[in-house]
Amino acid sequence: MTLQRKELYRSAPNGDRWSLVREPASQRVFIEHEPNASSGGQTTDIEIGDFLMRGGHGPEHQELLRLIGTLVAEPART
Repeated sequence: MTLQRKELYRSAPNGDRWSLVREPASQRVFIEHEPNASSGGQTTDIEIGDFLMRGGHGPEHQELLRLIGTLVAEPART
């Protein structure tokens, strides 16, 4: 099964990576967190609501909120 991923944020200091992931077959959308190797490197899937509720002020949270905002942004008027 192919998952569709969009990287939200990659931490330069420690190498952690967060991605917005969509599973086309089920239409499930979630956050995938890939910690750096020194943290154990075990990838976890996080439901979007849980992700935002857990200390939702980091750059990875801000990028998710920005992406959500683009879904409802009004087109630029010319």
